[in-house]
Amino acid sequence: MRKELRPALLLFLLLSLLTGVVYPLAVSGIARLAFPGAAAGSLISHNGAVVGSALIGQTFTGAEWFHGRPSATGSGEYNGAASSGSNLGPINPGLLDTLAARAISLRAENHIVGGKLPVDLLTSSASGLDPHISPASALLQVRRIAARRGLAEAVVADLVAQHTEARQLGVLGEPRVNVLQLNLALMQLTAGARQ
Repeated sequence: MRKELRPALLLFLLLSLLTGVVYPLAVSGIARLAFPGAAAGSLISHNGAVVGSALIGQTFTGAEWFHGRPSATGSGEYNGAASSGSNLGPINPGLLDTLAARAISLRAENHIVGGKLPVDLLTSSASGLDPHISPASALLQVRRIAARRGLAEAVVADLVAQHTEARQLGVLGEPRVNVLQLNLALMQLTAGARQ
């Protein structure tokens, strides 16, 4: 029995070392060389301090900020430890009630009467952590933000256009706006306008 156990144990240790230490270190090293920002978590800094990640949404409250998608991570906040969707089906009364309440709130907050609302401001993403909104969702909020910050609507709309990311490789996904990056640019614009 020892004859069979010894090679099995050595092979187990060798494969554990290879797949549990060598391979992850090699992949991490290559990623840090080839994609240093992404390998470090796509962190966003402002004034020398890390303020978030380009991959995880944040909650912004107040009329002076762009708001992201609703989060489905339990408390309504973007909680990376509780990433999940709502798991409510399209005919579930709970989902329909939630969407109706969000639509009423969105219309009231942005002074919108009638018309369609962008679906991404009503629904959460599958992970509940999506940091992006559609350009239409960002433009829907321009009037409120411009009025609150004392800026021209055209200036805020131009800021949205500057921060709209195109489809990846020209065909994958949809155009999108990272809410954290847009709000940081808005903060800098407002600070510059005050000086």
